[in-house]
Amino acid sequence: MTDDREASGDGRERPDSAADRRSRRAGSTPAGDGDKGRATAVRDGRPAKASLPSRVVRFLREVVAELRKVIWPTRNQLITYTIVVLVFVSFMVALVALLDLVFAQGVTYLFGT
Repeated sequence: MTDDREASGDGRERPDSAADRRSRRAGSTPAGDGDKGRATAVRDGRPAKASLPSRVVRFLREVVAELRKVIWPTRNQLITYTIVVLVFVSFMVALVALLDLVFAQGVTYLFGT
């Protein structure tokens, strides 16, 4: 199938490697004026900085808008998640306590009292 595509000459043949893909991509983009090394021009149309109270009010409005987008868990989900976390934490506390006891006994056995 790739031979058919290459033989058709429509320019859509698949590149052989990642390097070929990169070279095609770089070759397909138009060359710039050489602006890469220059700093970005200062924008004259910048709005003046707003006062502190207006920025705080805007921030709080945006916080409220983001909190409205949150999908809050239902009561049943919250209870389930809480139980799962408590069981996991209890298991980890028991595991650490057991390992602490085993290592303490091992140190006592090796070095004596």
